Amino acid sequence: MTIKHQDSQPDSNLSIPAANDRADRSFDAIADHFEKKVYGGLKGEIRLAVLRRDIFEYSTQTSEALGRPLRILDVGAGLAQIAIELAAQDHSVVINDISANMLDKAKASAEKIDKKLDITWYVCPYQALEEKLAQTETEKFDLIMSHALLEWLAEPAAVMDFFDEHLTDDGALSVCFYNPASFDYRNLIMGNFNLLDSLLDGNDYKADNKKSLTPNYPVAKEEVESWLKAHDYQTVRSSGLRVFHDYAPLKRGGHNDPDAVIRMELRYSQLEPYKWLGRYLHILAKR
Repeated sequence: MTIKHQDSQPDSNLSIPAANDRADRSFDAIADHFEKKVYGGLKGEIRLAVLRRDIFEYSTQTSEALGRPLRILDVGAGLAQIAIELAAQDHSVVINDISANMLDKAKASAEKIDKKLDITWYVCPYQALEEKLAQTETEKFDLIMSHALLEWLAEPAAVMDFFDEHLTDDGALSVCFYNPASFDYRNLIMGNFNLLDSLLDGNDYKADNKKSLTPNYPVAKEEVESWLKAHDYQTVRSSGLRVFHDYAPLKRGGHNDPDAVIRMELRYSQLEPYKWLGRYLHILAKR
């Protein structure tokens, strides 16, 4: 049995426009496609394996040091696998996403866990979450997770102020984001030189259809690091997600053994220079 404290009415599934004509992206209309493409195979297993290692090690150590469960917020949670697993470890978790359909899938996953979970659900853009948290007098969080969110925001730098407001003074921020350098490198390997030439002409990282999961406006590692530095965060761990799996056009040898692939991905995900080739990057930073 899962105990869920649920926001009664979603605010909106609509994207939030910005002054630059970009808009925050919602996957409400393609939730099934998202689930299949992102987590339906080995790519998703690698992603979760790296995040579990990085986050669970930190959450366990911090919870033991504080002598209590952690208060955790997952912003733009999507399917919220990591957040739900943290709730199953007895932490208090708030899960937010702009998409009602995505959170419905997350709730269905949470219901399968045979124990009481302390989860609060909010369907709204993160910009509307501040008011909701204030209404319930929610305490600040020991850990805020933002996974694959920055690259879908119209104004990604602005979310840093939200993190500052809701993180405890000694809290940690877990940021996972699409790595645009990996896009370039993979297309070099695949010989898609015309696409790379178009980027030099000022074109965006083009998503050719509404179901594309390649961000049009990815954020470079150096930019994210500059935001963290400006907001007085110190990186305590950085990892690459899928540092080699996506670059192998022919699956041979160990590539045919999923467990071996995950084992090697975990090994090289924290080693220089390989980790910076990850299709996604994960940074765990503290104030």
